[in-house]
Amino acid sequence: MERGELTEVTTGDCSDLYYVDTGMYDTDGYGAAYVLDAERPAVVETGIGTNHERILAALAELDIDREEVAAIAVTHIHLDHAGGAGFLAEACPNADVCVHAAGASLLADPGRLVAGTKAAVGDQWEFYTEPKPIPEERIREIEGGDVVDLGDHELHVHEAPGHAFHQVVFEDPENDAVFTGDAAGIWLPGTEEIVETSPPSDFDLEQCLEDLETIGEIDPDVLLYTHFGPREVGDDLEDALAEYGDVLSTWVEAVESKRRELEDDEAVIDHFAETVGSERADTWGERKASAEAAMNVRGVLGYLDGE
Repeated sequence: MERGELTEVTTGDCSDLYYVDTGMYDTDGYGAAYVLDAERPAVVETGIGTNHERILAALAELDIDREEVAAIAVTHIHLDHAGGAGFLAEACPNADVCVHAAGASLLADPGRLVAGTKAAVGDQWEFYTEPKPIPEERIREIEGGDVVDLGDHELHVHEAPGHAFHQVVFEDPENDAVFTGDAAGIWLPGTEEIVETSPPSDFDLEQCLEDLETIGEIDPDVLLYTHFGPREVGDDLEDALAEYGDVLSTWVEAVESKRRELEDDEAVIDHFAETVGSERADTWGERKASAEAAMNVRGVLGYLDGE
């Protein structure tokens, strides 16, 4: 799948659903945005903003007028999910930007969000663009139990605060699918591997494990990962979620053990940036893989300090 390429999701019984590789961090197969070609069309996830034109091009390819887009839905306000929301809202004047109430103000006035992102991603910031503030009247604050009505599809909102306190997942019952945000990990379709995501500053292992239980209770046939792409799980859902729970728990244990061994947090970060970065260089390239590992270590260290 090439950057900017629009691909129909035919996984499971999905219909009216497409995704595009936004080319996030100048990396293939890392950041997806979804277009739901419903009676009232929606975009789910918006990337870091830098390549938002690729999402607009996807709408055009599907013959969806920008004025017809009813919803721009983000699972949480981390800028790899919500960074393009302001640009898309400007281009799609009738769309509500649907975001958890806890993070809504930071999309209207993103200054603190930008500062936090720069602290979390370090020199990866060069791949971002400054997010556009979203007028408050364009923002629809959502929380668990809400439903985004798209006509022949609906997005049912479920709280999933383990990765970030402002995260939700969206259930599309018509497609028997869940847009997972970061609640179910990072899916590497090329190797069919699930890997950890644990960035600062809100990562909470126990809550992440509870979020997996939430997805299990929804019982979808398909998981739609922002990172990256659709995955049919069907009757293997319980095993798939348990596998990620084990991956995440083992990751936290590894960081905690290395911290005890080295007694130097910067050395711990460097260790995993080198080792995990090397392991995943073939998937994302050495620079992105190393930076991702370093960020995830910082999130775990913060979690351990908060215990």
